[in-house]
Amino acid sequence: MSSAPKHADPVLLVTIFGLIVFGLMMVGSASSVLGDQLRDDPFYFLKHQLTYGVGLGLVAFFVGFFTPYTKLRAFALPGLLLSLVLLILVFVPGLQVSSGGAARWVGIGPFTIQPSELTKLCFILYLGALLERKGAEIKDFKKSVVPFLVITSLIGLLIILQPDIGTLFIITAIALSMVFAAGFRLRHLAFIGFAGFAAFSILVSTAQYRLARLFVYLHPELDPQGIGYQVNQALLAVGTGGLWGLGFGRSRQKYNYLPEPAGDTIFAVTAEELGFIRTFLLVVVFMVIAFRGYRIAEHAPDTFGRLLATGITSWIIMQAFINMASVLAITPLTGIPFPFISYGGSALTALLFASGVLLNISRYTTD
Repeated sequence: MSSAPKHADPVLLVTIFGLIVFGLMMVGSASSVLGDQLRDDPFYFLKHQLTYGVGLGLVAFFVGFFTPYTKLRAFALPGLLLSLVLLILVFVPGLQVSSGGAARWVGIGPFTIQPSELTKLCFILYLGALLERKGAEIKDFKKSVVPFLVITSLIGLLIILQPDIGTLFIITAIALSMVFAAGFRLRHLAFIGFAGFAAFSILVSTAQYRLARLFVYLHPELDPQGIGYQVNQALLAVGTGGLWGLGFGRSRQKYNYLPEPAGDTIFAVTAEELGFIRTFLLVVVFMVIAFRGYRIAEHAPDTFGRLLATGITSWIIMQAFINMASVLAITPLTGIPFPFISYGGSALTALLFASGVLLNISRYTTD
């Protein structure tokens, strides 16, 4: 790694912080009705996001940005172990915080944390260190593929039990992008893909609610008042927005029609208020992040930096496009947040730390 770092990627920096500002605007708009009803304060959720999302997130960002990324190798294993412990604590009575039939949060006093968001970050760090350490053995099935499958399966099992299939899919996509960048043999990648598809098929076929979600994805119009309600309301919000939208702050679906308007379905509120033309700019913004992020990976000075940049960029892009696709009924509903925009302190803090690391790596690129 170069001893004289240069300036961080300015386009990526401006893009990420522009998304954060935009996200705060949309959280303020989408959560105003719910905040007024639950807390007698239409700005309650916006204030919470500013404090526990942006406030803590900026601290995390600067830690990730100013700590030489090579030093993160030392935290790879401890971070992974911490995330595994937190995933287990999700099932401990007294600490478990459930919502919508899922146990995905750990509560300590007034504070809650979503371990799966920390797990994404720690898994990227650990997998980057692991794959770098394999070196020439990266193409050996027993020495590289087997350890990768073991740790991925362990994390996957804990996430399945929550249950959180959306996060499992994101972590799997991140892992595949990193092992591809690391140089796994194509036949090994094909084996991993086949095994993953088989596991997904078993998961869907052995749980009634997963089958129901898949059925609603295929035919959302058949159960408009039941499990298809969220899909239909999201599509109604997007369709109502038309080309130019109803205007900022004028969403109708946030008036107790659309579940979690500031959370997983905030993209629907965005499309309703801003319309197709302006919402499409979000797609362009995430494409810019993809281009700059993978470019940083391509020109990273070492394997560890290349793998970290690949994993972080894949995390942001895959999560963004899957969230948008689920709101548009292109894919089944996943329950994952819209990066940098959805309400949620754990998700934003983890993403800002990862963004700091990505921009850190950009300071040492060789181009």
